[in-house]
Amino acid sequence: MGNFRSYDRHMTYTIDQTDRRILKAVARDSSRSQRELAEALGMSQNALWRRLKQLEAHQVIDGYGARINRRALGHDLVVFAMVRTRHHSLEWLRQFKTHLETIPEVTDFYRIGGDYDYLLKIQTQTINGYDQVYQRITEKIALENVTSYFAMEAIFENRPGLE
Repeated sequence: MGNFRSYDRHMTYTIDQTDRRILKAVARDSSRSQRELAEALGMSQNALWRRLKQLEAHQVIDGYGARINRRALGHDLVVFAMVRTRHHSLEWLRQFKTHLETIPEVTDFYRIGGDYDYLLKIQTQTINGYDQVYQRITEKIALENVTSYFAMEAIFENRPGLE
């Protein structure tokens, strides 16, 4: 696979195959120490550290965290809500985003193309829980249409997607 170029306002950074190997390993398990990671990748710890710092500086690595098993929290229901609005100003979007940030069950928020304007991923415990989230979403912001799709089974989720 070819090189990927990461762009930010000031600099370009070319991601090579070694960087890709590092990214896959970190995405799989970011809790490993640099020593363990360097050993697993067949690199020196110093070389790995330099590469990680470059990837962080160019915002290819945007942070580290844990993947939390939603089912362990009782969030067995995943809903994808498609939202259509008549409002397309940046100010309206800012208000909608600010409003959604107050609803922890909304875990992902995308602006999309097509018949709908936005896609929300919502994780909750029950249909009643989703109904409460739906009411919170629609209570303060004017929306034209919300269509919900309920996931029946997660075939896979939380994939790093680094191929």
